[in-house]
Amino acid sequence: MAESHQPQINGHQIEEKLPPGVTVEEVEIPVPWGHVAGRWWGPRDAQPIIAIHGWQDNAGTWDNLIPSLPVTTAVLCIDLPGHGHSSYYPEGMLYYLFWDGIVLLRRIVKHYKWSKISLMGHSLGGALSFMYAASFPDDVERIICIDIASPAVREPSVLVKGTGGGIDKLLEYEHLTDDKVPCYEYDEMIDLVCDAYKGSISRENCRILMKRGMTPTPAHMKKSGYFFKRDPRLKVSGLGMMSIETALCYASKVKCKVLNIRAIPGQKWERLDYYLDVIEKLKETADVKYVEVEGTHHVQLDAPQNISGIIEEFLEEY
Repeated sequence: MAESHQPQINGHQIEEKLPPGVTVEEVEIPVPWGHVAGRWWGPRDAQPIIAIHGWQDNAGTWDNLIPSLPVTTAVLCIDLPGHGHSSYYPEGMLYYLFWDGIVLLRRIVKHYKWSKISLMGHSLGGALSFMYAASFPDDVERIICIDIASPAVREPSVLVKGTGGGIDKLLEYEHLTDDKVPCYEYDEMIDLVCDAYKGSISRENCRILMKRGMTPTPAHMKKSGYFFKRDPRLKVSGLGMMSIETALCYASKVKCKVLNIRAIPGQKWERLDYYLDVIEKLKETADVKYVEVEGTHHVQLDAPQNISGIIEEFLEEY
């Protein structure tokens, strides 16, 4: 009989059924500003693949995929800072998404004293896998990137136009008190999440993602309901994006095994040609397997059966 865990969000039970032999454990990794939370799937005596979620998602994005991999596969799914159960950055700091993530991954590697690592990421997480492999090319065995090739590339005019507004919005979020944070009933929260993802995630899978993405209002507050469990400053974390020229330079430094899975229709990329240019550049120095599959941008959560076999085969080959 399958193991069953039953996480609850203030009485809203979301049953987690795991296949026979599949295990998962919550972990916390110390960092200078608090901790990074994660879910360690599979054997604890094996070095895991580090799995990284997308922007404003959390480690729950892997809950449907990991159980479909062999039970001997160890995977550490982390919540990035400000997401899920991980600590927020201290007051006065801001998130630089792609650049912060490379530092965070290096901290985790140093914490566990690993030398060679493997990374798997969706969207933002895939971009971080790419960046880490380019920054530490001798320390990475393989990366798996789902529906992304590199950090989001923006035209310089777009970056310049958004800078001032982004900074003002950041300062506004810094002074956001509890009474000003939007609060919703459970079903209303799920409706909002489904609408925000615009069909990329089913309602059922929105509930899975929100196990780590929402939290009940504190007891001292007069209103009851749920908050989003992520740092509002993440909404304005788009400063410091890169040009296509920079992305291609990073791509030229990658020399590990690469599996890139692009979902169709997946993400509606502003410049799909940039995505494919990065793939072609990677092929000059790395062993790249590029695969297109049917699915939404969140294919790993919404249709894991479309990619689990591809990932398993890649891991066995390399």
